[in-house]
Amino acid sequence: MTFKVAVLASTRGTDLQAIIDESEAGLMPGVEIVRVVSNMRGCGALEKARAHGIEDVFVGPKKVDGSKKTREEFDADLVEAVRGSAAGGNVDLVCLIGYMRILTPVFVKAFEGQIINVHPALLPKYGGPGFFGANVHEAVLASDEEETGMTIHYVTEEVDGGPILLQKTTLIDDGDTPDDLKEKVQGLEKKWYPEAIRLIYKEKMANLDGHLES
Repeated sequence: MTFKVAVLASTRGTDLQAIIDESEAGLMPGVEIVRVVSNMRGCGALEKARAHGIEDVFVGPKKVDGSKKTREEFDADLVEAVRGSAAGGNVDLVCLIGYMRILTPVFVKAFEGQIINVHPALLPKYGGPGFFGANVHEAVLASDEEETGMTIHYVTEEVDGGPILLQKTTLIDDGDTPDDLKEKVQGLEKKWYPEAIRLIYKEKMANLDGHLES
C-alpha cells in the first residue's frame, strides 16, 4: 500500500527538499509525494517538484471570468488540486511547508485529521494569526527566551491550535539575530519533518494491521 502525500507550499521549499532527499535515499519506504500545490506561480517549491519528477500544480487567485475568488472558492479549488487524478482522487496526508495562506474550513474539513504543518516556534507560544516568518523569530528574541524550536502539529480550524505531533528545541545564543534563529530552526525542520511523515505512516499501517487481525 502506497502512502500518498501532497504538499502545499508558497516559498522556496527548503523542508520539501529534505523530504525528497530522504525519499530518494530510500529512507521513506511506502511513502510517495504525489504532488506539490502552490498559490505562488514559479516558487522554489514548484521548481523542486519539477526537478524531481513530482507533479506541480499552481492554483491562481482569479476565476475564469477574471474576478477574484473568495477564500472559500480558492480553497474549494485547492481541494480539487490536492486530490488530483494521479493519486486516484485521494491522498493520505497533506503537508504544509511554508504555505502562506490561512486555510478555511472548506479545506480543513475536506482533509480533517490528515493535515500537518510546521511552525517555527515552540507552540503554543508565538503562534496564531500574525506569527509567521521573521515575525516569529523577532518576537522570540524580544521576549529574551533561552530556547526556541519548531513544532509539527495537526491542522484544525484554529490557526496553530491543532494537536502537537513533534516538538524540538534549540538554544538561543547571545547575539543571535532573527536570521540566526531561522537557520537553527530550519535545521530542525529539515531533520524532523520527514520523521513526522514516517511516524504517521507507521501509525496508519499499525492500525490497518490491527484492523485486519481483528
